[in-house]
Amino acid sequence: MGLFHSMNGRSGNLFEIVSNDDELIQKLVSNVKTRYAPHPVDESIRKLVEEIAQSLIRFGRAYYFLHDDIEQEEIRVASFSSDGVVRLFGMYIQWVPKRMERHWDRDDEELPREIRILDAAKIMRFDMPTSIKRMLSAQNRTLAVLDKHQFWGAKNYSQATHENPNPTNYFDFRVWRDTLDRALYRATRSTGWNGRKYDSSKHSDFFDCHRLIRFRRNQLLLRDDILNQLSRELSRVGKSYKVEFSVEISGTDQLPSVAHLNELEVRLAHEEVTFKEIIDYCYKL
Repeated sequence: MGLFHSMNGRSGNLFEIVSNDDELIQKLVSNVKTRYAPHPVDESIRKLVEEIAQSLIRFGRAYYFLHDDIEQEEIRVASFSSDGVVRLFGMYIQWVPKRMERHWDRDDEELPREIRILDAAKIMRFDMPTSIKRMLSAQNRTLAVLDKHQFWGAKNYSQATHENPNPTNYFDFRVWRDTLDRALYRATRSTGWNGRKYDSSKHSDFFDCHRLIRFRRNQLLLRDDILNQLSRELSRVGKSYKVEFSVEISGTDQLPSVAHLNELEVRLAHEEVTFKEIIDYCYKL
């Protein structure tokens, strides 16, 4: 489920952008280089937030660099890897390993290691919110243990031998499987993630809806935090072009909200809302 996934194909203004220089915000955002192509500002922000979220989930941090195109009078924003990037006394230092540079008109060239000093005024940095980072860390530690021991139960079956071709097995694999499932559900309780057991017959509709609300709430909290960070970072880097520049980006009423999810959760506990209403809202956008 994406942060802005739409099941009904609705379109419109997803974000409210308040800035003291609309032309500069157009330059900063319209030419963001995502995995696709440049888009109108609203669409560029949507794709940028989704891309930042994916990087934060995988690496915990995301970096973007502003490239000034003097000839085209444009500002291009492109992501770069967080590997080897450290911040020291307000400066960004990037350690670049040996690498091969391919050329069509001559032999490939091996480039040496480099230490680059990056222009902090041109860098936008995004970090995973501490609360979500802690939840994911605790969840992933348990998942790593479960992955390591997922086939442990099979090792407890008695092996057939020539003398005893049909040995009696006292190990109850169903109990072992149930133990793993309980550990999985407890590990993912805070995040609400159900990627491994989304179709289990043991789930009740109440169980699925409560976890869906919890998972969607965490997504929206991450989305809103990224929007806040994006507002701060764009305001900061924009000051290189206009000293008093500022911008604030927030979601409009077309986007699902944490407040409404909280309301649905209370109504669900009191049996005042249908499962369909919850599912439709969670997959609204």
